Amino acid sequence: MYCINKLLPVFFGTITLIFSLSVAQAQETPQDLSALLKAEEADLASLKEEMRQQKNKIEQIKLSKIRQDLHAIGLPKGEFDDEIVEHAAMILAYAEAHEQARWVMHIIPSDVTEGNFGRSNDFRPDPKVSTGSTVQEDYFLVETDAEGKKKYDGFGFDRGHLAPSADFRWSQQALSESYFYSNMSPQRPRFNRESWAELENLFRGYMYRTPNTSLYMVTMPILHDDLPIVTRSINKVTIPEYYAKAVVDVENQRGIAFIMPNRYCHEPLIQWAVSIDSLERLTGLDFFHQLEDDLENKLEAMSDPKAWFDEGEREDIAALDPMQLPRNHFNTAQAKYYVGTNEKVSICGKVVSTKLSSKGNIFLNLDRSFPNQVFTVSIFARDVINFDYDPHKDLKGQTICVRGKVGDFQGTPSMVIHSPKAITIYDDDDNNTEN
Repeated sequence: MYCINKLLPVFFGTITLIFSLSVAQAQETPQDLSALLKAEEADLASLKEEMRQQKNKIEQIKLSKIRQDLHAIGLPKGEFDDEIVEHAAMILAYAEAHEQARWVMHIIPSDVTEGNFGRSNDFRPDPKVSTGSTVQEDYFLVETDAEGKKKYDGFGFDRGHLAPSADFRWSQQALSESYFYSNMSPQRPRFNRESWAELENLFRGYMYRTPNTSLYMVTMPILHDDLPIVTRSINKVTIPEYYAKAVVDVENQRGIAFIMPNRYCHEPLIQWAVSIDSLERLTGLDFFHQLEDDLENKLEAMSDPKAWFDEGEREDIAALDPMQLPRNHFNTAQAKYYVGTNEKVSICGKVVSTKLSSKGNIFLNLDRSFPNQVFTVSIFARDVINFDYDPHKDLKGQTICVRGKVGDFQGTPSMVIHSPKAITIYDDDDNNTEN
């Protein structure tokens, strides 16, 4: 009872205060409320500006740290007289004789998985290249007709990024600077948009699967004196025959390199993997040389790329050599030429993955696994009874030839077979097929 008596004055006092404030607010004029609203909005705008400035400070510190870390692990070195150019999040060596970078070095930080800045497409000359970088007219011309419409006259090559813009989507400044022409190289369109893009996506995919790490990456065209040039290019930029990347994950002690030809590559990406040591011998460059010798030697000797790939992609292989196949037999890369022809052909490849659906249908992917499949064999549930073995299990890892008509399933060449007679095991020792 004593406690209640003590609390009652406090309770009624609070109610009185709330009522008084409500009455006071009700008595405020519209002009007072408008002034109050403006003041609060001004405070909010001030807080937003402070937050923007703080975010910018943090970003600048991150960018400085990236450049510091690039120097700490060692910029590529070799016997070349190239100009070293530093930008916010990438450092490059500009080879004037080729009018492009000999190499571009950058870091893919863990921030890339949360970055949301989109393509800026603000291609422009690099003001830091003292001799002048390439320009738009090295890749195409633009004319504007009397109606104001633009007409593009291309030279047959894409402006291919060396350090990919998507690796910088965590920083608007870094992303924009990736569009300097010093970071461009003339790439065949399908190579740039498909094959090279697949390699770039590989490492970003690795970052999603391997959080809390960073990748140190050197990207380069393979330059030498006998390269052809883009003849209509005003600066006579050379056309590389090969491109390469050298990559290390120091935290998880992994290293790998890739060398790819400047063409559409129907072969699986995993085929182009090599050791960093071998890339050093090819280019005359020494990568990551500031690492401790034991760690550097370990990372640069690695040549098995499977740890970099998603589990489903690790068994991908190259299409069979068409010259080694029996007559009237074709590899998975050639299957697309027979889509919709209504002609029965034999397509050969290794069953790298299989799937048994909930409805009992069986799917066999030859040479490349889902979702990068290049040829799929379908055996529907109603036909599985025709097999005296389990195709889902027994054909995994086998190199087979399937005979039938090639169709198209969601953009992938495919074949539906109804009996085991349509499948033969391919013996690559004597180039014969066995029933």
